[in-house]
Amino acid sequence: MPSDEAETAALVERLVGSVADGEERAVEVALRPKDLDEFIGQEKVREQLDLVLRAARGRGATADHVLLSGAPGLGKTTLSMIIAAEMEAPLRITSGPAIQHAGDLAAILSSLQEGEVLFLDEIHRMSRPAEEMLYMAMEDFRVDVIVGKGPGATAIPLELPPFTLVGATVRAGLLPPPLRDRFGFTAHMEFYEPTELERVVHRSARLLELEATPDGAAEIAGRSRGTPRIANRLLRRVRDYAQVKADGRITRETAGAALAVYEVDARGLDRLDRAVLEALLKLFGGGPVGLSTLAVAVGEERETVEEVAEPFLVREGLLARTPRGRVAMPAAWEHLGLVPARQGGPVDGRDRFPPDVRRG
Repeated sequence: MPSDEAETAALVERLVGSVADGEERAVEVALRPKDLDEFIGQEKVREQLDLVLRAARGRGATADHVLLSGAPGLGKTTLSMIIAAEMEAPLRITSGPAIQHAGDLAAILSSLQEGEVLFLDEIHRMSRPAEEMLYMAMEDFRVDVIVGKGPGATAIPLELPPFTLVGATVRAGLLPPPLRDRFGFTAHMEFYEPTELERVVHRSARLLELEATPDGAAEIAGRSRGTPRIANRLLRRVRDYAQVKADGRITRETAGAALAVYEVDARGLDRLDRAVLEALLKLFGGGPVGLSTLAVAVGEERETVEEVAEPFLVREGLLARTPRGRVAMPAAWEHLGLVPARQGGPVDGRDRFPPDVRRG
């Protein structure tokens, strides 16, 4: 399996990647909603979270610990900021990879103010010793600081002020059950519907002082892979095109022409996605074909194909992972305008490769 760092780097490089680098995160700050009423989409999560926060404010207590799971770019960081704003509390932001030792976590926890919200991104990547310290901190608002080494080591209990931990992860199942069970509220962030993304695009266009027609916003939303972060990124690229090669207005024609320049097609597929599908259809007749063989045909690393390209293709119903290998779905043939091999289309790659090579 690829490292998280390698996968993140590959995603950041793509226009339709759901991970943002530091520069883009700075741009996102201006576009983020400030409260739950302004937050678009995730209706059930918003309703449930609103009840949790209102009840906590009514009791004059800190809110329960919150675990947010879902793909990058769906609004987990934004919701953590909204939680802090709704509770009128300070916000501290850190990440799992930054906490490599229990002492790192102890230093953060001991400096928290009462009621403060601690946002821990990628919480599943925190070190095990820090994770075990967090159990007690979340449940009893106390940590034991070890002083000394060996037989003479002493545990000094350190009382913590009540705080709210907001953890974010791509999948809640990546957390060990003892940690997951200590969250009072758990929510899963779903991918957005095109109509919701249209609202996101219109809102961002207003904040950026852009004129976007309903058709233009719909064109961008339809290519955004269900992710607000991608929608905002595509909007900025279309803005550049409209400014240089059009009249500055974002229409369907302008958006389509701009995204064609950036090789993002009508379904949100980019160069890598189409390369995987074209190799699978044209070279291997739709499969099944092994992952390693498919990666060689595309000229990419196995991990890049598996972790960067395939998840969206599978979610879109264009590709399936089977025990025998990768198989193209009927929608893939239709999207690329090709005829399936059994109907006289591309030659089946099984005529070229022995079974052990096809399975990779």
